[in-house]
Amino acid sequence: MEFDQYQQAAIKTLQPAAEGTDPVTVPLLGLAGEAGSVATVYKKMLRDGAAFEQGKGQLRDELGDVLWYVAALAHRFDLSLDDVAVASIEKIKDRWRTTPESERSFFDGDFPVNEQIPRKTVVTFATEVNGDGREVVTVTRADGSPAGDPLTNASRVDDDYRYHDVFHLAHAAVLGWSPVSRFLLGCKRRSRPEFDEMEDGGRAIAIEEGISALVFSYAARHGYLRDVNRIDHELLTTIGQMTAHLEVGACRAADWEHAILTGYRAWWKLRSQGAGQLELDLKAQTLTVL
Repeated sequence: MEFDQYQQAAIKTLQPAAEGTDPVTVPLLGLAGEAGSVATVYKKMLRDGAAFEQGKGQLRDELGDVLWYVAALAHRFDLSLDDVAVASIEKIKDRWRTTPESERSFFDGDFPVNEQIPRKTVVTFATEVNGDGREVVTVTRADGSPAGDPLTNASRVDDDYRYHDVFHLAHAAVLGWSPVSRFLLGCKRRSRPEFDEMEDGGRAIAIEEGISALVFSYAARHGYLRDVNRIDHELLTTIGQMTAHLEVGACRAADWEHAILTGYRAWWKLRSQGAGQLELDLKAQTLTVL
């Protein structure tokens, strides 16, 4: 049976709302109650084990009641249950399914090689002490040339944010996107002014730096993501909203999660070592501290 067929059959048994009451109230409260009934049946299955012989049948019945109330609520809001189901699958795919290799393509694949993020390269992070006695981190490209200016924490708190270029390099490695990395590695797409301005320019750089700071604030409240394997969906949704107008808007929440966790794993190693070489591999989507 198709979802819409089920919905049409279900609403034939939907009773009119009592006069003066919100027609949403009964199916909404019914859904909450039936969800509790599902939990109650499962509790009995855990408690009684094999002795609770009718458990599976009762669970089927309670789940059916949940489905009926979902269909009724969708109807009250003039929603198609088919559409609800499709939207749910798309949301789940965005959140939990990283983009498979067969669907991946590089955003700069049709640009000259010198305007492509290197598919594989090594950058070096080193810690130095500057003239006023503060520790700074320098980043150099594979050819020994500097990748940007030396960085401090730019904060009264010694939180090692000076290593944060590793996050941009993780975006490049996993997402194939990072306007900051393009600047650091000297591969901005200048041959096409619209890409140079809109995708690789100042606004895109500011957005990526904002994402880096936003995630770092989140990470600071979660042990800097040490031994963390999941990122809160709300944070990933915010990042998606920030980047929706950019080419990276094609990436999924699951891809962003992978990029963030990859960056923080490398950040932890650099932080503990105080220096290190990072191998960027876009095809393998890895960032490895050598």
